[in-house]
Amino acid sequence: MQINELYKRFSSYPSIQTDSRKIKEGDLFFALKGPNFNGNQYAQQALLAGAAFVIADESAGASNERIILVDDVLTTLQNLALHHRLQFTVPGADHQVPFIAITGSNGKTTSKELMHAVLSSTYKTYTTAGNLNNHIGIPLTILKIKTDAEMVIIEMGANHLHEIAGYCRYAMPTHGIITNCGKAHLEGFGSEEAIRKGKGELFDYLRQNNGTAFIMQDLDYLQDMAKGIKNIVTYGTHHATVCGQVKNSSGLLEVSINAGANINSIQTNLVGAYNLSNVLLAVAVGKHFSVPDEKIKQSLENYEPTNSRSQLLEKDGNKIILDAYNANPTSMKAAIENFAAMDVTEKILILGGMMELGKESVHEHQHLIDLINNYTWKQVVLVGGDFNKTNHHYQYFDNAALAGLWLKDQHFTNTGMLIKGSRSTQMEKVLE
Repeated sequence: MQINELYKRFSSYPSIQTDSRKIKEGDLFFALKGPNFNGNQYAQQALLAGAAFVIADESAGASNERIILVDDVLTTLQNLALHHRLQFTVPGADHQVPFIAITGSNGKTTSKELMHAVLSSTYKTYTTAGNLNNHIGIPLTILKIKTDAEMVIIEMGANHLHEIAGYCRYAMPTHGIITNCGKAHLEGFGSEEAIRKGKGELFDYLRQNNGTAFIMQDLDYLQDMAKGIKNIVTYGTHHATVCGQVKNSSGLLEVSINAGANINSIQTNLVGAYNLSNVLLAVAVGKHFSVPDEKIKQSLENYEPTNSRSQLLEKDGNKIILDAYNANPTSMKAAIENFAAMDVTEKILILGGMMELGKESVHEHQHLIDLINNYTWKQVVLVGGDFNKTNHHYQYFDNAALAGLWLKDQHFTNTGMLIKGSRSTQMEKVLE
């Protein structure tokens, strides 16, 4: 079946599902397959559950006109997303729907959420849900965009070369952000140089398609990566379109804006001075798209972090920073240094292992231990990962549940805690 014919089916049944257990009446079921699953095996089950059509790349036995056979389901899903994306690009029109792509080693999801808060105050804005930022999640995000869209934000994650370039093929971003390039996914990329090359594929696309890049002016390497892009908007602490500083980070982050917007201060609900760049980016994007200053300020001050991202919690008289959604050497260093500088008398550090670091993993975990050793802590607890292969004298547990049992027995009060680790360590369980 040609993609334009499939798009007609999608226009009549615009709800897509890739999990047969979640089928609702009228869904299109895309029978994706991978190393440990094969959606083709559930084609008949999906139809019985109410799917309007099943898109499959293996025969389901008895023929059924509601089963559409294609060469490859994933490629078809991505091509359908491209066909849908093209509906928001009208040749010769005065106004195109901006598609803003964001990638980076750290801060991209928080930045995405802050940008959404600002833009949705003025425009009908569609944004990547959660972290559906891969080769399946991005096309699904695009296919959820309705005809009333005025702004779209697409988050792009990557752990090896050529991924971002592939996403750009069907997302066709008009604007783009690389938050930073740190030590993340070293196992897949192989080196920091390769990380910059991989993330830089977004700028390559913008350069070739007359797009606009938002650049963190403080990071010299981003300026180098953006060379040749004609349309650039900068943000940072100096010499930028939008300039700002940390006004207070002893508790919740307060940011002052001193250039580019008539906003004296923004009292956020985020923890950590490292979120300054995320806030400044949201201000810069808002200003670029003519969101009024008062709406920018209000949106950022009303934003509440969720899903264990830079959350400040209070429990049993303790102030707890829960930042357990993800971790890599760059974000860990920033979080530890920020916590060390906070005005709290007694501090407890509870850190989970970092993943996807390949042959550098033990070295990077030891590097964190060396950093921790520079400060005075009431207690340090290490959980899982390659911390068990490092030279340290701290408390160690194999998993977060065991660390949680230990914490419960300590009966700490009036202390500050930083809980951070990679997603797979599930550090939020420390508090359960």
